[in-house]
Amino acid sequence: MTNVAFVGAGNMAREHARALADIDGVKLAGVYSRTPERGRKLGADFGMPAFDSIAALHAATQADLVVIAVSELSAGEVTAECFAYPWTCLIEKPAGHDLPAAEAIAAAARAQHRQAYVALNRRHYSSTRAVVNALANDEGARFIHVQDQEDPRAALAVGRPKAVCDNWMYANSIHLIDLFAVLGRGHITGVQVVQPWRPDDPSVVIARISYDSGDIGLYQAVWNRPGPWAVAVTTASVRWEMRPIEDAAFQPYGQRKLEPVARSDWDTKFKPGLRAQAELAVRAARNEAAPELPTLDDALASMRLTRDIYSHS
Repeated sequence: MTNVAFVGAGNMAREHARALADIDGVKLAGVYSRTPERGRKLGADFGMPAFDSIAALHAATQADLVVIAVSELSAGEVTAECFAYPWTCLIEKPAGHDLPAAEAIAAAARAQHRQAYVALNRRHYSSTRAVVNALANDEGARFIHVQDQEDPRAALAVGRPKAVCDNWMYANSIHLIDLFAVLGRGHITGVQVVQPWRPDDPSVVIARISYDSGDIGLYQAVWNRPGPWAVAVTTASVRWEMRPIEDAAFQPYGQRKLEPVARSDWDTKFKPGLRAQAELAVRAARNEAAPELPTLDDALASMRLTRDIYSHS
């Protein structure tokens, strides 16, 4: 039996609990929340006790896996406390509200020799996996086009903290920028900012990403104006499109029509990506191979790419 604990009791903790409860041999063992009534409610809904501290949660559950789903500004303090115990950690994204905060979390994990992963669930969408699997044997160069749309003004208006909204590319754009790590091959050799980020007047950001494999990435984002979230990967023989990114379709060379690929049952029943991610997290907690589950270092690589795209003079 694999015991799973939760730190945080908000909407994402609930979604993780739904996905993990679906796995044979998993017991939802307990929850701790800084808002006790939310912890008790989540615990009651999933048949697990609520505790008044992380120390008590670990002592009572001896959990193999802890899901840390707390606010961005609380992540550093809470993860540091969790790293004091020998459970595998799955940290809800982003791992810190900006790059220095994420680097501090990663340093704390290394200091305690903890196994820590980040819940970048869009890597585990059935749409993403369909593209990755379909192109696995296509050795030709890829053109990866990511279209982003962000509206931190709206986030600020509904009560998100200003420090998070000021770093919204780490809180939200990371979802899309991280897909370059999955779809691009080899190492990034350069990031050419074509249209730079202007923090005083955010509007359009465009960057070209080069890989030593010959792949090319193009990132474009529009801020505080309408636009899609969309991803396309084009080779000499086929174009794959994800728009919305939960759905995939392909267009073979010589054909004008996109051929859709059905979502997986998991991505229909659960929040997309979470059920597949939960499977990987449980495998990691059991010391089984789970190479598709991104580590803290993987998350840092995508946050550093975000920094390079959004750097400004």
